[in-house]
Amino acid sequence: MVSQSVQELAVDLSQWLLQRGWQVVTAESCTGGGIGYAMSAIAGSSNWFAGGFITYSNELKQRLVGVPATTLSRYGAVSAETAAAMAQGALQHSGADLAIAVTGVAGPSGGTPEKPVGLVWFGLAWAEHCITWSQQFEGDRAAIREATIAEALLSFKKIT
Repeated sequence: MVSQSVQELAVDLSQWLLQRGWQVVTAESCTGGGIGYAMSAIAGSSNWFAGGFITYSNELKQRLVGVPATTLSRYGAVSAETAAAMAQGALQHSGADLAIAVTGVAGPSGGTPEKPVGLVWFGLAWAEHCITWSQQFEGDRAAIREATIAEALLSFKKIT
């Protein structure tokens, strides 16, 4: 089930995409398809949501969206470089106009001092552009994933 606040964010994104005649694709790791779920919960989403790649493992990050093995070995899965590669790869492999990628540590374990639980990297790719940013979210696994989905749905505001 999608929370009311997340659904409202998805509706805002849908309106923005429809105004431009764009389609969006996702490349998701720590959210496991949650962003796509939130978008596809809206009736008529096939007009603006192309689909998504759930690339939880490094192997699928490489195979499905083309993240270079050297990027993963040098920077790790939770990094700006991987988020950018995921977004650019999803855009290239889908034919969509905008790609949103997320990769992070949702917890409760798996964090390190350099990459603590709650650290999430975002990638946003369109045309010849790609930007990345990170957020440090607090709370349990569910709260981190929910906050990540909300931030991803707001990401279009970074290009307006």
